[in-house]
Amino acid sequence: MHNLSIRHLRAFVTVAECGSFTRAAAQLHLTQSTLTATIKQLEEQAGLTLLDRTTRRVFLSGEGERFLPIARGLLSNFDTALSDLQAVAAGQSGQIGIAASPSVLSQLLPAVVARFHQQYPAVGIHLRDDSAGGIEQRVLSNEMDFGIGGNHSHHIELDYQPILRDRYGVILPDNHGLLDTSVMHWAQLTEQQLIYLTSDTGIRAQLSRMSAQMPGGLALDGPLIEVSNPAGLAELVREGIGIAVLPALAATTASVASLNFRPLAEPVIEREINIITRKGRSLSPVAARLMDNLIQYIAQRNWPGHVSAIKP
Repeated sequence: MHNLSIRHLRAFVTVAECGSFTRAAAQLHLTQSTLTATIKQLEEQAGLTLLDRTTRRVFLSGEGERFLPIARGLLSNFDTALSDLQAVAAGQSGQIGIAASPSVLSQLLPAVVARFHQQYPAVGIHLRDDSAGGIEQRVLSNEMDFGIGGNHSHHIELDYQPILRDRYGVILPDNHGLLDTSVMHWAQLTEQQLIYLTSDTGIRAQLSRMSAQMPGGLALDGPLIEVSNPAGLAELVREGIGIAVLPALAATTASVASLNFRPLAEPVIEREINIITRKGRSLSPVAARLMDNLIQYIAQRNWPGHVSAIKP
């Protein structure tokens, strides 16, 4: 017994509409014998005669009349689905999801998304800011096509492609006593009230790991003042509650830029920003194209001080 396929349905509909095997074979670019064999396979599989033949014309049987609109609907659905896939492959439609840290979302993506949307206006783009742990989980669950952020957990199911690095420094309000120093040392922070990002952020996780390398360490035990994003942290610094450690890219965001950034030395500590994808999962053509555009943008842009692109 033969398995039915789209070619059987297309052959049946074409013969029914042409009323002739000869004209249908020409339209389908088949030999008449091949077309006849295809219709025979369909009728054998159905167990019914669908087409009645005379010497001059082909007519639908009663069962053929009932089956014709069903076959047309199946062909239409198939052709529409195939066209949709081809449109996605050509970048004419589709949906892209990207999860990123707030600083990345505001500093890296707007220009890339604007240019991409001009080229592919039918492609939807969903941007989601999240913590480092949240970015990884959204990529792992296939909720987002890829993420941009720090390597929070070294997850074995994720690939991390480094694209950017920036240096840690301290943000200070106007008139702060430490503003006179162009380069500050970590040891100078021991006497200061520090405000931290929460532990689910990549910045806080890295600071916790690196604390032992810093002279005097960071006061991460006991009661802390914490906030979940750099914008909230900046407001607390602006109110004079304390100062905060941030990487240079985060210090250039609109909410933080009005404060004063001083790079930290002895030791110099940098953050690495990655494109995060799930191992074994292929990106859609449009998502891959947007990611390539992002990598090109990072390589070509003139970055502010203490921020640099990582060559692949």
